[in-house]
This record gives sequence, structure tokens and C-alpha cells, in this order.
Amino acid sequence: MGRYSRLRRIRQMDPQQDFEQIYRWIVHYEFPRDYLHGASIAFLRDYGVPRISRLLDRTQEFERAGQKRYDDTVLLTYEMVRAGTDSEHGRAAARHLNRIHGRYRIPDEDFLYVLATTVVGPKRWIDRFGWRRLSEQETESLALVGRRMGEMMGISGAPDTYAAFERLHDAYEREMFAYDPANRRVAAATLRILASWYPAPVRRTASRVVLAVLDEPLLEALGFRPEPHWLRAAVHRVFRVRAALIRLLPARPERFPREPRARTYPFGWTLDDLGPHWAHSRPPTPLQDATPPERGSAPAGPSAPHVPRQESR
Repeated sequence: MGRYSRLRRIRQMDPQQDFEQIYRWIVHYEFPRDYLHGASIAFLRDYGVPRISRLLDRTQEFERAGQKRYDDTVLLTYEMVRAGTDSEHGRAAARHLNRIHGRYRIPDEDFLYVLATTVVGPKRWIDRFGWRRLSEQETESLALVGRRMGEMMGISGAPDTYAAFERLHDAYEREMFAYDPANRRVAAATLRILASWYPAPVRRTASRVVLAVLDEPLLEALGFRPEPHWLRAAVHRVFRVRAALIRLLPARPERFPREPRARTYPFGWTLDDLGPHWAHSRPPTPLQDATPPERGSAPAGPSAPHVPRQESR
């Protein structure tokens, strides 16, 4: 398979019908690492909002079991989509996620922002550091998967286009980004998780590399100083060289998808493993859409209003 063969197929597809298949190709074949890098940056963006970071700071989940918290968030998204969001497994994953979220209360605008970061964050990272930019079909597929997840989680008013997600994302940050000590504490805990993936002698450098790719409004909200210009330029060059090298490689064969590799679960996981221990004592929350939409079709409108909840990742 040629490097651009899958892209040519994607350009002939209709995201309104094929968004889940296109999404799987993005995540498991075309940009597996870059998608995760973008999602990791999306984690950090959440912490620029004081009322989100204060909740996470109170729960102490990132301090006590940060790697599990990170892995569970990635894996729950994967489990919702891997067999299709309207499959029984996908719906069971959504019910489990809703059971976790049901313990807290949050305004819909906060939950919409967190959802938007999972769409906008990977797109912006891939366009900036990936081996190619996302096509229009791929971009809209990210948005449609995000919208479908939002509907299954009972989030009203989720956008159905990437442009609308991006407007929501940027407007929210302009209004809500502000420094709070909780922002820095939760961000520092997350940086320690990311740095722990590397040998001890380079962990400080790994943390500085992460900070070097963050924009100044986010750094200010988190309470971190910008890295020196020379380091930011060097990190950017390294990622661009990496992209050029990946561009020379053959496409990943269909029989070898890149699956999530969770450090918390070296021997695999089930849905019951994911989430905090107390979640399993709560009754599952039924999905609001009693009748799932026709397979593969894009949602037609916002879901019904729901009781506000609080949880951000």
C-alpha cells in the first residue's frame, strides 16, 4: 500500500456516512502517535480553567493514580468507538462513562469545552507536527465522532462541524482561561505522568519539551513560564524532521492497526477495570437516545437537555 493510498480512499468517502471508519483510520493507521500527542495536550488545556482544575485537585486522582486516570480516559474513548458507537459494546462503554460522570455536577458549557478539546486538540497537533495535514473528510469525521460521543453522554448542544467546535473551543478559552493554584498543581501532576514514561535522567527534559509546544495563554493560565525561544524552535524542528521521516515510510497495513497500549493494564483490560473503584457501586445511567440512529449516519440535532454534571476527563 502506497503512503497516500488510504488518503485517496478517504477523499472519496462521505463523512456523514463513514465518519467512524475514517476516524479509525486516523487513530489506528494514519496518525496513531500524533493523535495521542494531541489528546495529551488537550488534557493540559482543561487545566487552564479554574473550575475544572479545582474539581480535579479536590479529587486528588492525578496525584494518587495519575497514570490510571490518563489511561482510563484514553481507553474509554477507544471502547466507545472500536466496535461502533451504536454497537452494544459502544453503548455499554458510554453507559459506564455516564455512571462515572453522574457523581458530579458541571455546567454544560464546561462539558462542551472538554469535548471540543478532544476534537480540536488532535486536529491542530496533526496539522502542526504530523506527516501531512488532515483532509477535509478526516477533519469533519473527528467532529462527527465528537458530536456522537457528546450525544451519548447526554451533552446538549454539541456542534456537528469542525468549524463550530473550533469556534466554541476558542471562545470558551478567551473567556475562561485564568490562573489558579489548582491549575498548576493538576498540570504538574500530569507532567510528572508524561515524564515518567522516559528514563529518569531525561525526565526533566521531557517535561520541558511538553511545555515548549504549549501556547502562551495556556502557559499563563497554568502558571508556567514560557521556555526559551531556542528550545521552542529546536523542539519544533525535531518534530518536523520526525514528520519528514514518517512521510518516507510505507503506510501501515490494514492487518496491523496500532492499538492503545495502557501502562496500567499490561495484561489487557475490560470495561469494568476502567474508572475509579467507586463507579461500580453506582447504577448504570441509561443513554438518552432510546433508539440509536441509523448505523453510520451523522446525528441530526442536539440531544435533549440534561441535569448538569461535574467531571472533566
